[in-house]
Parts: sequence; structure tokens; C-alpha cells
Amino acid sequence: MYIYDCIVPLVGSIVLIICVLVGVAFLTLLERKVLGYIQIRKGPNKVGFMGIPQPFSDAIKLFTKEQTYPVLSNYLPYYFSPVFSLFLVLLVWMVAPFITTLFSFNLGLLFFLCCTSLGVYTVMIAGWSSNSNYALLGGLRAVAQTISYEVSLALILLSFVFLVEGFYLIDFIKFQSGVWFIFLSFPLALGWFASCLAETNRTPFDFAEGESELVSGFNVEYSSGGFALIFLAEYASILFMSMLFSVILLGCNIYSFIFFLKLSFIGFMYIWARGTLPRFRYDKLMYLAWKSFLPLSLHYLIFFMGVKLFVLSILF
Repeated sequence: MYIYDCIVPLVGSIVLIICVLVGVAFLTLLERKVLGYIQIRKGPNKVGFMGIPQPFSDAIKLFTKEQTYPVLSNYLPYYFSPVFSLFLVLLVWMVAPFITTLFSFNLGLLFFLCCTSLGVYTVMIAGWSSNSNYALLGGLRAVAQTISYEVSLALILLSFVFLVEGFYLIDFIKFQSGVWFIFLSFPLALGWFASCLAETNRTPFDFAEGESELVSGFNVEYSSGGFALIFLAEYASILFMSMLFSVILLGCNIYSFIFFLKLSFIGFMYIWARGTLPRFRYDKLMYLAWKSFLPLSLHYLIFFMGVKLFVLSILF
């Protein structure tokens, strides 16, 4: 029995990680295709049937290229920060609300907040250890942005935690069997989506990777495998945020096909935002976080606390 309890979660975790990485591969293909059609051109269509094996050939190309590193860089932090970044994103997938034998536990959302907070350090260390001014500026921007939007992300999450009275993701699925939370708090859902865009450094909040002024931001000195790992971590994070949006606001059973349709649609919205929106101005980004999203999330938090107290006073 003890061996069974050890082996099943281990095998389940490996299968989950493989599925996430394959999902990331096809998300990159979807992004290139959708951006192609938005810009009235074809996406990748040369490799195999309709360009479907393209992500795998890109991965082979990236991981087989020669690894270069700046002579003046702090080598160990520079080398390990992309690895740690991907590790953190794959670790946070362990809280996915599977009812069977994986690591879905009572404090799953708290664990998610801890892992996203640690993600800031990987970007900061990647920017600093490269010993390049452009990379350092990109890292500083990313840290300021991520910390700012983590506040609104946590407060929005806290509003729903007050409704559900727990951090367990499966409780969110049970509580939304009657009505989805997106109908109860549509402005909050928009704030959550915008905060997720900022948290994952996506357009229109991609200041950490501002090509026009920072060449490529914190990852400018990375090539081949290091760049591929940063890329994988970003897209795995997008997939996870899409999954969390579906579970928290579009309440659905993770074992149903509709759940994957919802997840795909939220992922498509990330790409849609990239294809249509220009980059925000940096001061307006900070203004949006502290002057708009913070009051919005606090108002909703107080409102939901009041609703919960009112309901409890009626019941008891």
C-alpha cells in the first residue's frame, strides 16, 4: 500500500508534466497561426501536415544549438534561473483540482500565490546575473510590474475565497454548480484577466521584453536551451492562468470536455490581446494597478465579506 501511495502520485505527476509541455508546444503553434491570420498572412505551414510538427522541430533546433554565455556574467545564477523558473511553473501545476491521487490539497490557492511570488526572483536573477544593462533594466521592470499586479491578483482571489470559505480548488467547482462566479462579479473577472496578462508579461503589458527599447528585456543574453526554458515557463504559466480562470470564474468539472474548451478559449484571448493591442505606457501600467485594480478588488472584497456576514446572520 505504501509503494502504491508513492508510485501513483509520481507517475501521475510525470504524465501531468508531459501533458503540460505538449500543451505548451501546441499553444505556441496556435499563437503563431492566430497572429498570422490576424496580420493577414499564413502561419507556420511547411513542416509536416499544416505545420503541426513545427513546435517540436523548433524545440530540437533550440536545444541542439551551441550554448553561449557572457564572459562577465555570474555563471551559476545565470545558468540556473531559467531552470528554476520552469521548475516553479511545473510545480504550481500540482494544485490542479484532480479528485484522484495527485497533490490537490486544501491550501492549493495559497500554494499558487507562494509559487507566483517566487517567480519574481527568477526574472530578477536572470536580469542581474547576465551583467548587461538592457537585461538589468528589463528585470527591474518585470519585478516592479509583477509585484504590483500580485497585490490585485491576491485580493481578487481573496474575494472568491470569502465566498467559498476555503482555498481548495475543488470547492470552487462545487460552489458554481448553480451559477458561475463570472456572472456575480464581471468587473472582477476583467480585472483578474488583465492582472494575469501583466503577471505573465504578455501584451499589452510586456515591458520586461520591450523589443523597441530593451532589445529583448531580461532574457537578452540567453540563447539556445536557456531561452527555450524561459519561453516554456512563460507559456506553461499562461496555460495555468487559463486553467485557474476556468475553474474560479467559469466553474466547471475538470473531467469534462467543456472545461478544455473554456481553457482553450481563455488561452486564445491571451493571443487575441497580443494581436490587437499596442503596448501600454509604463506609468499608466502602474497607475492602472494601484489606482484602478486595487480599489476595485478592495471594494469587491468588502462587498463579499458583507454578503457572507448577511447570509450567515440569516442562517444562524
